[in-house]
Amino acid sequence: MNKKLIKTIIILLIIIVVIYIFFSIKSKREEIYHVGILSGLDYVAEMSDGFKSKMAELGYFEGENIVYDLQKTNFDITAYQNILKKFIKNKVDLIFVFPTEASLEAKTATQETNIPVLFSFANIEDVDLIENIRHPGGNITGVRYPGPDLAVKRFEVMKELVPRAKQILIPYQRDYPIVASQLKVLSPVAEAANITLIELPADNAIELQNLLEKYISSGIDFDAIMALAEPLFVTPDAFTVIAKFAYKYKIPFGGAYMMIDNYGSIFGVNINIFETGEQAAILADKILKGTPAGTIPVISSESFFQINYNVAQELDVIVPEGLLNTADEIIH
Repeated sequence: MNKKLIKTIIILLIIIVVIYIFFSIKSKREEIYHVGILSGLDYVAEMSDGFKSKMAELGYFEGENIVYDLQKTNFDITAYQNILKKFIKNKVDLIFVFPTEASLEAKTATQETNIPVLFSFANIEDVDLIENIRHPGGNITGVRYPGPDLAVKRFEVMKELVPRAKQILIPYQRDYPIVASQLKVLSPVAEAANITLIELPADNAIELQNLLEKYISSGIDFDAIMALAEPLFVTPDAFTVIAKFAYKYKIPFGGAYMMIDNYGSIFGVNINIFETGEQAAILADKILKGTPAGTIPVISSESFFQINYNVAQELDVIVPEGLLNTADEIIH
């Protein structure tokens, strides 16, 4: 083979490589990702804002190279299932979903697909969501909600606010999947503090109202009302029932922070909703760049402590100075 022919072949190979690289880059630039977002609880709906904001920082610009299908509902299993069917039918590139029960539905719905699932605001304890933190497995990964840890922190705060408390009422959504794991870690802590936890499961605000009225009529007494990580307490109708009851009888209540119609809980130990959405975006970036979701380790949200000083005063609760010093946010 003469030198001229070899030179020609080399030039042709270079041209082919350049063309391949050019069209690969062009194709990548023109690729538009479709992400379905299932916001399953109004209380944490801001998470999708944090997610989108961070995705933009990472180079995903809505309407240019990424399209979001944001679907909102508020603790409705049937709605979850219908929304997920829509995402699957539309062959989205990723499903971002929260909270726990919606995440479980997403895992089940996508079993026979190759659509990755990214969960957030979801407990992983005692639910069949992942294999383990380091290797979640299947098509799923996400941001863990540290429910059991926060349940204990909420209890410790309530104990400081109401040091003479002997009985604490715990209202929660009946049969909610992550309540048991929280009570499992909370019960021995309460027992050690010589405090009785009175469980109050209910299906909805109406039943909750009736149960609270029965407690009063039967003389059952409690010194505080505390929320676990579950949807009943933070659903507007049920929260209003609890708040009106607590204000009427001057009973301190908190755990999850909310304000509705001038009724507010004293404190919340939770996560920063917006920042958790940002954490999820970092994982989404890895998934969209080709890393299988099930191989990406699950990360955890950090706790965030808020206290409403005005509500405390209204409910005749003296907030210790030490507790105020540890708050991430004091609301006046």
